[in-house]
Amino acid sequence: MSFTYKKVLVIGATSGIGKAISERLVKNGVSIVIAGRRKEHLDEFVAAHGSDKVQAKVFDVLKLDDIPQFASDVISSNPDLDCIFVNAGIQRAFNFADPASVDIDTFDTELLTNYTAAVRLTKAFLPHLQKQPTKTALIYTSSQMALVPMMHAPGYGASKAALHHFILALRTQLKDGPGDVKVMEVYPPAVQTELHDTKHQPDLKNGHLIGMPLDEFADETWSNLVRGEEQIAVGSAKEIFEALEPKRQSVYENLTAGLTEVLKQFLR
Repeated sequence: MSFTYKKVLVIGATSGIGKAISERLVKNGVSIVIAGRRKEHLDEFVAAHGSDKVQAKVFDVLKLDDIPQFASDVISSNPDLDCIFVNAGIQRAFNFADPASVDIDTFDTELLTNYTAAVRLTKAFLPHLQKQPTKTALIYTSSQMALVPMMHAPGYGASKAALHHFILALRTQLKDGPGDVKVMEVYPPAVQTELHDTKHQPDLKNGHLIGMPLDEFADETWSNLVRGEEQIAVGSAKEIFEALEPKRQSVYENLTAGLTEVLKQFLR
């Protein structure tokens, strides 16, 4: 079994999960475009894997107003693009028991990075994907904290929960929309990446050692992506997902069906 899609844009590919999945894409013969803020990391990846297999584009997802042009530029250079992997994300600690310690601008930045930018990227790339004659996909890196929050990082959990709800609704909407766009969500547990580095979360010592080894996570995630799973919970996230989501999503589906019937009386 092979990966369905032939050219993938990976947003947030300079380190961690995005870089690890990009490596597996290239090794399995998939052409990729990698995007991120740090040009030196992108250049290193291209040098390691070859410019015939990898294109790189420097982009900061926090430049929200530039997202439409970013999408237009990528699509113009890659009209055969058939998969978008939205992976950019940050995690910060906040203690609201000590309000003076909370940098509210940083809190807002976390929400913009993890949720708002993902929504805008979706809107920017969807028209292209919907027009393609073949199957296409949107893949999002969510989190087990989208399902159960963590006291240490309340903004991160809230932003990922918002993304998760958006993904559920998006998947439902696209089933009746144009094109054949699959919506996939990856739920990582804590993974050993720079997400928890001391430079980002000064209260943590050796934070990059927290969680599941990156390669172990990436291998399991990759095998599920190849199988075409829509919802991929890995490691401890699998236990949380199985305990909570089947019932919750059943309620969502029933509520959606009921509301759809009601709204038919009012929608023009």
